[in-house]
Amino acid sequence: MQLPHIGLDIDGAVALLTLKGDGGSNRVTAAMKEDMAATLEWIRDDGGVRVVVVTGEGSVFSGGTEEAVREARGGAEEELYGASGYIARLAVPVIAAINGDAHGPGLELALACDLRVSNEEAVFAMDQITYGMMPWDGGTQRLPRLVGRGWGTAMVLTGMRVDAEKALEMGLVHALFPKESLVEEAIALAQRIAMHAPVASEYAKEAINKGMDMTLDQGLRLEQDLTVILQSTADRAEGIRSFLEKRKPEYLGE
Repeated sequence: MQLPHIGLDIDGAVALLTLKGDGGSNRVTAAMKEDMAATLEWIRDDGGVRVVVVTGEGSVFSGGTEEAVREARGGAEEELYGASGYIARLAVPVIAAINGDAHGPGLELALACDLRVSNEEAVFAMDQITYGMMPWDGGTQRLPRLVGRGWGTAMVLTGMRVDAEKALEMGLVHALFPKESLVEEAIALAQRIAMHAPVASEYAKEAINKGMDMTLDQGLRLEQDLTVILQSTADRAEGIRSFLEKRKPEYLGE
């Protein structure tokens, strides 16, 4: 499946989504949002994908904040809102392979992913404030939750740029790789995750994401409830059988 603004390549249980277009900036546009919605709907309906990797075409992950702000000021804000939500609502784990600069709405897309790995040259910024606006696709909420209130506030209110090493130190990304091997490393990580029982991965993701908005006691109850539900799945039974039989498990996602 290849659309003008989102490329899709499937390798077994791993899907590689590539952000494309707008003169190489891969910026988030209304057209990209539509292509992303269609692509992720196809992934959900197909059912064979267990992990998604998102990267950018060329040397940029996704930027073009100035152009995005200009488009929003032209009255198209509602068309730009919610692109990151499509990613965040995926049940399967999502990895951002940040192959270059991630600014504004592009960084908001990366924040919607579950894991973020970056090349060593990427620069990060939540810079809408420098154009007289504010993040509009989850940046004010996801960024402080990820890096803490102090750094999150600083990035949003100053529009400061953060290099890859600082991003790793802050916890904005969890690993750095050479730019030549970044996507390969991200796909290898995705394949390791895809080897595990997919239902367990989806429930674990749900427990983490929903638990962040709950009290500790509520989060613990959610974890226990999902664990009980997991007991009845065929994948859990396969995991136990394969352990006892000392063989590699064959998970079906059931």
